[in-house]
Amino acid sequence: MGNNPSKKQPILTKKHQDRITRERRQTRMIVIGTIVVAALVLLTIGYGILDQQVLKYRRPVAIVNGERISAEKFRGFTKYYRSNLIRSAQQTYEFASLFGGDQTMLQNFLGQLQSISAQLNPFNAGEAALNALVDNTLMIQEAKKMGITVTEEEIEARMQEAMGYFANGTPTPTNTRPPIATSTLSPQQLALLKPTDTSTPEVTATVSATLEAATPTIEATATPELTPTPTSETPPTPTLTPLPTFTPTPYTYEGYQSVYATTVAGYFQEYEIPEEILRYVLEVDIYRTKLMKQVIGEVACEEEQVWAQHILVSDLGMAEVIRAKLDAGQDWYQLAAEFSQDESNKDQGGDLGWFGKGRMVPEFEQAAFALGIGEVSEPVKTQFGYHLIRVLGHENRPLTPSECNQLADQKFSDWLKQLRENSDVELLSYWETVVPLLPTLPPEIQQVVQNAAQQNAAQPGAIPTP
Repeated sequence: MGNNPSKKQPILTKKHQDRITRERRQTRMIVIGTIVVAALVLLTIGYGILDQQVLKYRRPVAIVNGERISAEKFRGFTKYYRSNLIRSAQQTYEFASLFGGDQTMLQNFLGQLQSISAQLNPFNAGEAALNALVDNTLMIQEAKKMGITVTEEEIEARMQEAMGYFANGTPTPTNTRPPIATSTLSPQQLALLKPTDTSTPEVTATVSATLEAATPTIEATATPELTPTPTSETPPTPTLTPLPTFTPTPYTYEGYQSVYATTVAGYFQEYEIPEEILRYVLEVDIYRTKLMKQVIGEVACEEEQVWAQHILVSDLGMAEVIRAKLDAGQDWYQLAAEFSQDESNKDQGGDLGWFGKGRMVPEFEQAAFALGIGEVSEPVKTQFGYHLIRVLGHENRPLTPSECNQLADQKFSDWLKQLRENSDVELLSYWETVVPLLPTLPPEIQQVVQNAAQQNAAQPGAIPTP
């Protein structure tokens, strides 16, 4: 029915107007409240996303003399640390596949794979990477105090070298042969050796391989003369096809850039390691090299060494019996061959060659260095059993380049350890919540490690084949 214009509109009383005002106010409050709640929900969700994606990794996992190490840097460096272990495992696995026919070598390879697998445990890898980051931070802090700096140009130059690109030409290798330590044996030392053994052994603790260029000799062989058989046909004129000549493709800067881009992309795709971590690793290495020169200077590449033999047995009683036989005048070499359980040298009188400090277990080392030439120790207990030790010589001997580098590294490590003890270092437990679980060993290597563990548990001594 249509509106009747003649019908009067109701008159709103003051009471009605107040009620409408209250309803409108309530509606407005409900709308505002709904908007506020929605905004809070969105903010909460947004903050959660921001925290998980950004803020979470900006929190510190350690504080070194007031300098914070972020979770993001920790995660990237830990992935790099894990990737190095994985590449080492892959190389070991390949060697095991090639030389697995030798059971002793295979057992050694499997032991290495099991060790790497243990190091890849998230807690072990995270703790090792975090401590390395702390040491790196301490090194850089100390270097800057000494005025040592590393520029982007130096990092780039080191990166180019790592990629095999040398802007000024490939450096010419220098053939530096390690010094050969020789000794003039005294009559006392000669009397301690076998009558047919007059050589002075080299250090057996470290093996340095020296490649010598061998010039092959070609014996001349008689070349038979060919007498052509007469023929009525005219022989064809031979045509010579020139052999193709090969010229090496120059490794240009553009080529380096391509290799660099591929390498960086590969690290990120395979291991999720960002480019800045790769450059950080090189930066730390440059700082370390400069700081070592400042801190330890030139290292005297020689050390006190001892030349010793030993007879190893499993129990104290047997060691005392052998010692009594020696005191009675029985021959050392015969007793070593008969009783020693060190199969690697028992037939050579248990000869260990020359070795310096830090090469043997502490108990053995302490006893050996305390003995005079020709003296035999009382039974010395170590983790391997009981040793009778006889010393054949004491000398300061030159080190090989590899041994000299090891000595310098040890001196620097001792300095860095002392620096850390005197620094304010705080490891925050937060690192355990953000430690990365990737990358991991390839499935085939994981399977070998698992099989080895299962077989050793079921049948000790069993050796699975990769």
